[in-house]
Amino acid sequence: MALKDLISLNDLTPREVEKIFETTAAIKTSPLDFREALAGRSVALIFEKPSLRTRITFDLGATQMGASCVYLDHQGVRLGERESVKDMALNLERWVDAIVARTYSHETVIELAAHSSVPVINGLSEFTHPCQGLTDYFTLTEKAGPDLRGFHIAYVGDGNNTCHSLIFGAAKLGATISIGTPKGYEPNSEVLKAARRQAKATGAKISVFNDPFEAVKGAHAVYTDVWASMGFEAETERRREIFSSFRVTKKLMSEASRGAFFMHCLPAHRGDEVDAAVIDRKNSIVYDQAENRLHTQKAIMLLLIQATQ
Repeated sequence: MALKDLISLNDLTPREVEKIFETTAAIKTSPLDFREALAGRSVALIFEKPSLRTRITFDLGATQMGASCVYLDHQGVRLGERESVKDMALNLERWVDAIVARTYSHETVIELAAHSSVPVINGLSEFTHPCQGLTDYFTLTEKAGPDLRGFHIAYVGDGNNTCHSLIFGAAKLGATISIGTPKGYEPNSEVLKAARRQAKATGAKISVFNDPFEAVKGAHAVYTDVWASMGFEAETERRREIFSSFRVTKKLMSEASRGAFFMHCLPAHRGDEVDAAVIDRKNSIVYDQAENRLHTQKAIMLLLIQATQ
């Protein structure tokens, strides 16, 4: 891979996405073949936000490939408060081979990457969630085949960081994505503009609706996320009222294609963004997504660290 960092899924070429998927599949199929792939390497995990999947899968993933991990808890003191982001990057690059950052500000990840000679991986920012998006589309290739051109994924809910990564991913892979969100909560206009430019080359189709039933109509997969992402907890009650008609119910799923998959990046709030009867049904693949975070992130770390050696 020519790319040094993974800040946004939009930074990847379609071929680089394919390479990540190929490496993910190889790692998942034969994990023991990669147990020494990062022997002697080290990864710093910098987390401003709480995490289950991101922290565990990066830590285990690095360890399973022979690397060591160091966890820097910044939930109490934000990055840049005690020491500048620039100085943190310039220190860490002397000690570790990659940096994973889970931050409130996307600009923090960009600044870390600008001053670091080792790869910086966005473990989640308020703008985008590239590791989740790559995992989601890899999971769909397992379920629907390697070519996702024409595959229709519907996202229902807040036009947030996960939504942005799904849009970028669809544009890279030639998939169809329809977004259903309340008026005023649509995805970032610059994200849509950039993705639609890419879509001209790949044949992807990207549309936004303020009616969840329109968005879901004929979809092969229906995806949702929490209504109030981290950093927006104060808006929980207000958003619950605004988003109440965007809950993924059995009735909403009936508008999708027969046998459509249900997807969620987790954690899920049953009774808010999704009904238990949907997330706990047979065609829910949320735990496949969660498992694949491990394999996909192992591929990302391996490819980026190898590319900078």
